[in-house]
Amino acid sequence: MISTIDFHIKELESMKRYPQNIYFIGNAELLNKRKISIVGTRKPSQYTKLFTSELAKRLSSFDAVIVSGGAMGVDAIAHQNSLPNTIAVMANGLDIRYPAINKNLITDIEKNALCLSTYENNTNAKAYTFVQRNELVVALGEVLIITQADLLSGSLRSAEFALKMGKKIFVLPHRINESDGTNQLVKMGFASAIFDIDEFLTNLGFIQEVNIQNDEFLDFCKSNPTYEEAVNLYGSKVFEYELLGNITINEGIVTIV
Repeated sequence: MISTIDFHIKELESMKRYPQNIYFIGNAELLNKRKISIVGTRKPSQYTKLFTSELAKRLSSFDAVIVSGGAMGVDAIAHQNSLPNTIAVMANGLDIRYPAINKNLITDIEKNALCLSTYENNTNAKAYTFVQRNELVVALGEVLIITQADLLSGSLRSAEFALKMGKKIFVLPHRINESDGTNQLVKMGFASAIFDIDEFLTNLGFIQEVNIQNDEFLDFCKSNPTYEEAVNLYGSKVFEYELLGNITINEGIVTIV
């Protein structure tokens, strides 16, 4: 059921204009938790997919709520990996589940998390509603994370909102000619790169818990198995740990870093 927020949301005071009406489906109590905004391209690389997922999962594990815009790509990955600690801000009326490709995800967020919109029923998404949606996404989060964006990406408009609101911007480190938008933000001193997720979480004030359990996969890698042996036993975990920098593969042999 679509309802209207009947309490003041302090974070939205940073917007150019506080919304006249805010409609919601789901658990409005999530608005009272710590919130982090994550946005980015609709066509993320495998690297971006992995680390957007990792950031969303880790932040959610500390009971932080991930705020994003319900779009395909980075937004969807952020929502999926932080459920039920996620807020989707929509650029259309909540009676419309858009984009259609995310219909099942949006339904899941409605049932288990929170969907917000400043638009009445039967309002379709338009260019200006996406811009206003982005402003609300940025306003709700205490910081903004842009995991990948080109120079013409709408995520750079989100960065503009963050700068005006005095919020810190964080990005993933990317290679030259990849994610030129976020690289430009770092070059101009407007954003900081996340080189270490644990350090990033610590700097945000999240308490780090020491994991006393052994990592079965890393224990296996101590024997320097072949790449084929590792993939046969652990599948995609080999790829994930290599991207995370926990292992290296040289001449077909897996080695712990």
